[in-house]
Amino acid sequence: MSKSKKNKISNIIFAVFILLMIIPQTRQPIQVFLQKGLAMISPSVEDKSDQKHIDSYQWKLTDLNGVPFNFKSAEGKVVLVNFWATWCPPCIAEMPSLVKLHDDYKDKVQFLFVSNEDKAVIEAFLKKREFNLSIHQPISAIPKALTTSTIPRTLLISKDGRIVIDKTGASDWNSNTVRETIDALLLE
Repeated sequence: MSKSKKNKISNIIFAVFILLMIIPQTRQPIQVFLQKGLAMISPSVEDKSDQKHIDSYQWKLTDLNGVPFNFKSAEGKVVLVNFWATWCPPCIAEMPSLVKLHDDYKDKVQFLFVSNEDKAVIEAFLKKREFNLSIHQPISAIPKALTTSTIPRTLLISKDGRIVIDKTGASDWNSNTVRETIDALLLE
């Protein structure tokens, strides 16, 4: 095949890709697909010297049924906090790995999936994907150590309030690294 023919084919493929990214109905599935490739990487554990501490457990949330949750009740427990949204391709890409982790550790770890979206939007998302998670919405200011302007952001917090993993962006939360880290934290 000649070089000019290869260039034409490459240009056509690139143009189709750009066109698909412009069309709203195809943009999100393509972005999720691309993010799933990035979400195959496990998050890294912070070095002990770099681990920050939760500055306050003063944070009030509510689940989608209106049941209040006081973050203070998570003090002394291993906690995984995930800030996400239904419209966020990296959030969607990493959610299956978070669901698997949740299903295996839900009785040992306090999971907080936090979203500011409308209840109906979240419920439709969970139903469509058959995810059985309790989603929380903040009703008071988020503690300083947990605040974020980018999603997804996921934090794994030790019983003594150390932020052991602080990851922004899609990741594989069902990895051996994360599971071994949680198992070690549960023994502390």
